[in-house]
Amino acid sequence: MNLFKGRISYFSKLASIILIVSIFLIWELYVTLGEVPHYILPAPSFVIMTLLDDWFILFPAMLNTLEIALLGFLLASSGGILIALLMSYSRSVQDTLLPLAIILQVTPIVAIAPIIIIYVDSTYLALLICVWLVAFFPILTNTLFGLNSANPELLDLFRLYKASKFKTLLHLKIPNSIPSVVAGLKVSAGLSLIGAIVAEFAAGAGGSSSGLAFRILEAGYRLNISRMFACLLLLAVIGVLFHKLIEITAQIALSRYN
Repeated sequence: MNLFKGRISYFSKLASIILIVSIFLIWELYVTLGEVPHYILPAPSFVIMTLLDDWFILFPAMLNTLEIALLGFLLASSGGILIALLMSYSRSVQDTLLPLAIILQVTPIVAIAPIIIIYVDSTYLALLICVWLVAFFPILTNTLFGLNSANPELLDLFRLYKASKFKTLLHLKIPNSIPSVVAGLKVSAGLSLIGAIVAEFAAGAGGSSSGLAFRILEAGYRLNISRMFACLLLLAVIGVLFHKLIEITAQIALSRYN
């Protein structure tokens, strides 16, 4: 049975690779055979060439964006899990903080980011706050759901043995919440990158601290479409690597849990 599932997973990944390669191949042929100008739609090969030529500009921007996204994600993860633990421990704290968290989540970050940038002196800190706001809520809600969904019979057993709230949280609720926490981390990993890009768009900060979002804006102003696609390619690579990192970490955590 495991061998059969492994083969299905292998063929699924192979089909995904074939599909992606086919899309790029069709794109290349369309631009080449249709003689589409590079300033309208660059071919994938031309995008790769632009990426290599502009690497000295795009690589530092990629590192800046990755730093903001990763640090914001780590802050959101630690903060979301800790606050969820506090909410699970105290019902009154949960009733007090959860509505505020929901208000922050349903307010679009595109609307909040300019305000944050105006009132926060440091652009770097403003970007971190924006990423934190975007990535925080999924971790909070998923962790809280996992903590509150412990088996009622096991909860009754802990009460029967007169276990304290802390022991119940430590030995029952936290182990039960691990799959939900992992799901929240996967969602927030992608959202942290989105939050970093949106915040950089709103900040529009250039110079040595500029990220990929600023380079996209800059390329758009100069009609350098191939550089815009190169930036998008780097963002896609960062997103995939970020997701894979969380996935590997999740597998390790879940294997220990199981």
